[in-house]
Amino acid sequence: MRGFIRIVDGFNRGIGRLMMYGIFVIMGILLWSSYSKVFATPSLWTLEMAQFAMVAYYILGGPYSIQLGSNVRMDLLYSEWSLRKKAWWDAFTTFFLIFYLGVLLWGGLSSLAYSLGHFSGGFWGFYGEVISGFFTGGPAGAAEPMGVIEHSPTAWRPIVWPVKLTMCVGIFLMLLQCVSEFFKDVLRLRGEDMGEKA
Repeated sequence: MRGFIRIVDGFNRGIGRLMMYGIFVIMGILLWSSYSKVFATPSLWTLEMAQFAMVAYYILGGPYSIQLGSNVRMDLLYSEWSLRKKAWWDAFTTFFLIFYLGVLLWGGLSSLAYSLGHFSGGFWGFYGEVISGFFTGGPAGAAEPMGVIEHSPTAWRPIVWPVKLTMCVGIFLMLLQCVSEFFKDVLRLRGEDMGEKA
């Protein structure tokens, strides 16, 4: 458990700190949008790119937020509880969050398959075809199951699968972080010092 905790925490800490700089990307896009509206032709891409950057900023920074314990919590009694009681409660709630994130990841992967143009065969049908296509024909074989790629219905019409892929990666990292937090709570309940959440 400790090895898993160390690897997941270290990886999500690195991704989370990197995502902190994503705010500068969002600021740059919004500044360009304001500039182009006043001094040049307004850009079609700025609003959607700002939204896409925000998705990456929040969803990939989420696991680090969970690690730090900076997620929103309604605290009526929690702050008054002992560390052992907090560990019991955290383990209980994290178990349900793991289940929720698993269902959310399944839905996200199905939505990603739809965005890549696979409208039938279900989740395993599409990803099975992509994986087997990769091993038999390389990248071209992996792309073969893809049909009509989904585009945003706006005037700019960007493809949406990169955003859905980012969401799936972020949900998966949150799922791993929740498992790590669950393991920490189990270790606390066994009397092993895991330290307080930062």
